Formats: sequence, C-alpha cells, structure tokens
Amino acid sequence: MLGGRMDKRLQGSAATGRDAGRRLPGRPSWWLGGAAAVLVAAGLATWALWPGDERPDPRSRVYTEASACLLTPAQGTTDASAAPVWAGMQQASTETRGKVSFLEVDGAQTAQNASTFLATLVNGGCDVVLAAGEAPNGAVLQGAGQFPQAKFIAVTTVDDGKSLANVVRVTDSDPARVTSRVHDLVAEVLSAKGD
Repeated sequence: MLGGRMDKRLQGSAATGRDAGRRLPGRPSWWLGGAAAVLVAAGLATWALWPGDERPDPRSRVYTEASACLLTPAQGTTDASAAPVWAGMQQASTETRGKVSFLEVDGAQTAQNASTFLATLVNGGCDVVLAAGEAPNGAVLQGAGQFPQAKFIAVTTVDDGKSLANVVRVTDSDPARVTSRVHDLVAEVLSAKGD
C-alpha cells in the first residue's frame, strides 16, 4: 500500500512537469494576452504623447533680449514709491515681451550706498534703469554722468532743475499717472531694443 501511494505521488509530479507548458487552472489565456496588449498600447500612447523639444511649454513666456531694471528702496516693489513704477513696467513687459526686474537697495538708504546697486544694474546690461524712492533717485541724479551710454528714468517728485542728457524724469505724484507714464517710456525702450 505504501508503495501504491508513492507511485501515485510520483505520477502526479511527473504529470505536473509535463503539463507545465499548458495554461494555468482558473486563469484564462485571454487574460494574459489582454494584459500584454494593454501594456503595449500604454507604451505607444506614452511615446506618442511625450512632449518633444519642438513644443514650448504652454506656461512659458518667450522674452526678447530687451530689459528694464528698477532700483527700489529696501521694501522692494511693495514700497509706495516703487509699486506704481513696477506696475507700469510689468504692463510694458506684457506688451513687448521685454524682461523687467528689480533690485532693492540693502543697508543704509542713502544715495551713496544706492550708487553701488545702481552700478550693478548698469553693468548688468539693463537697457533702461528706473529709480523709485529717495536713495535710488539720489544715486541716479548724482551718478548718471558716470554712465553716459546708459538710459535712466528717475521717478521722483523732487525737481532740482538740473537737466541730464541720459535721464528722463517722471515727476507726477498720482500713482495711476506714474504707472501710465512709466508704461509708455519703458514700452518705447523695450520695443526699440526688442526689434
């Protein structure tokens, strides 16, 4: 008897070895074929829809080489004197695709300290440098002569009566008019440089 049981077990093992290439019980063969087809289809769809280098990111914005830079007091574009200037610059950038940026004067809010930051913007290749606030405007009005090739826009209510060839003054005190005037001036520079 014991031998009979062993023979049946051995026969069962041998049968399992012979049937190994046949389909698994309880799993239809179409399921495996369907899974493989889904994987192939997903791979092809991913390949076909994968963004190529020729398509730009829909959220990106292509800028021209033209740039306008704003020198602000330590509070940056939230400063009351800088906010309307920054708004006008952004409007001009939207229309012309020129780049706009700002730099805050850190440390002492004096014309002498601001002159270092002003030189950074001029030497950084800005096509026009704007100044808002007392220290930045003081730096522009005192140092514009050192940079005769640079263009400046001083947004200030102070008019000392001096005229500088490379400085345009915006002396309006109404924020909406400042924004409009800055927009016009910056758009003119960015458009001319961007062409």
